[in-house]
Amino acid sequence: MESRRIEQREIRPLNGYVLLLLVIVGWFGALGMLAFGMMNSVGIFMGIGILLIILLPLLCYGLKIVNPNEAMVLTLFGNYYGTILKEGFYFVNPFTTSFNPTEPGKTGVKKTVSLKSVTLNNGTQKVNDVLGNPVIVGAVVVWKVANPTQAVFHVENYAEYLSIQTDSTIRNIAMMYPYDLMDDEAADSEKTLRGSAQEIAESMKEELSSRVESAGLEIEEVRITHLSYAEEIAAAMLQRQQATAIIAARQKIVEGAVSMVKMAIDKLGEDDIVLLDEERKAAMVSNLLVVLCSGKDAQPVVNSGSIYQ
Repeated sequence: MESRRIEQREIRPLNGYVLLLLVIVGWFGALGMLAFGMMNSVGIFMGIGILLIILLPLLCYGLKIVNPNEAMVLTLFGNYYGTILKEGFYFVNPFTTSFNPTEPGKTGVKKTVSLKSVTLNNGTQKVNDVLGNPVIVGAVVVWKVANPTQAVFHVENYAEYLSIQTDSTIRNIAMMYPYDLMDDEAADSEKTLRGSAQEIAESMKEELSSRVESAGLEIEEVRITHLSYAEEIAAAMLQRQQATAIIAARQKIVEGAVSMVKMAIDKLGEDDIVLLDEERKAAMVSNLLVVLCSGKDAQPVVNSGSIYQ
């Protein structure tokens, strides 16, 4: 059976200071009436005085305090009565009750609903990316209650509801992207969890907002705070990253070495310092590449004779 949607209705109750003053004045007046009735043996004054002394303090149950950035949702005999959205000291029907299912991060019942921005750190969870690799993802959600009436009546516990929806959203979004791309040529054309964290966080925010809108919650920001491979494949992926870095570094070294060798041969030929045939040029290129591309310092060998010996 679908739950009934309750539309929020703002109420503007009476000023609590005025009512409190009237209660105090009336209570002392009732004491005077009781004293007058006892002194003059007037039963009606005594009865009215006793009745007012008992009933007037009961009105104090209708005095409500709403702090800044808080709201108070009221019910009367099981029916929705209204919501106070502005801070102040008010008087409402003494038979109304106010409640909040759970204050975020606390247990028990609180009379007002906080409208402040709250940070939810939902910890980390293990999910599979689009390639099936297990990854660890953690996110922080900044949220607030936008509609206190819906937050109170449409879900059992809106803080817990948000936490569960956050877990589900992170899992669904993470499964749509790879952690990283194996093919470097596609790095600029496809989004990844590691390279497109901001865009993916925005996708998480949009999906999470649509999920919790019915609960009267507003998602202000979603930030990915932790992202890594799961422990069982972290070592293998680290080796892959190291191999990629080594290959890229070697590629850069070779490109530089070839450029330097070409420059050296061209310079020698332009200045007529040494005239080399093709065979000697090949030998020189080989030696220079060994020296420039070697991971260790080269050991020079001094040739005191002709280069053709």
